[in-house]
Amino acid sequence: MQIGDLAQRTGVSTRLLRYYQEQDLIHPNRLANGYRDFDELSVKRVLQIRALLEAGLSTSAIRRLLPCFTGEGETLRAMSDPEMAANLAQELSTIEERVATLTEQAEAIRRYLEQAKSTSGSDHAST
Repeated sequence: MQIGDLAQRTGVSTRLLRYYQEQDLIHPNRLANGYRDFDELSVKRVLQIRALLEAGLSTSAIRRLLPCFTGEGETLRAMSDPEMAANLAQELSTIEERVATLTEQAEAIRRYLEQAKSTSGSDHAST
């Protein structure tokens, strides 16, 4: 199938499919006329990529981990693999660190907002 057909079947834009190809996540064949030719497995692969992106994984992490997943959409499951488990643990740790940082930043902004609400008009600096 051509890239437009894959886009229609997966709900992913052709631009994004080209990006997935650049990131070495999908691998179409090239026809003599230069068109990309995707097989049926490409549909499954794109749906797996979308699910893993929604989980917060980067395309580089997905490239390493994708061979260790089976199913698609709601049925996407990780296969038992110690190396993949270690990679997923590292990804989870990275995400948890980002969440902690964002929580700290949100708390700081919340404090500034409360201060701004309670500050009277006379406290503003002159220009």
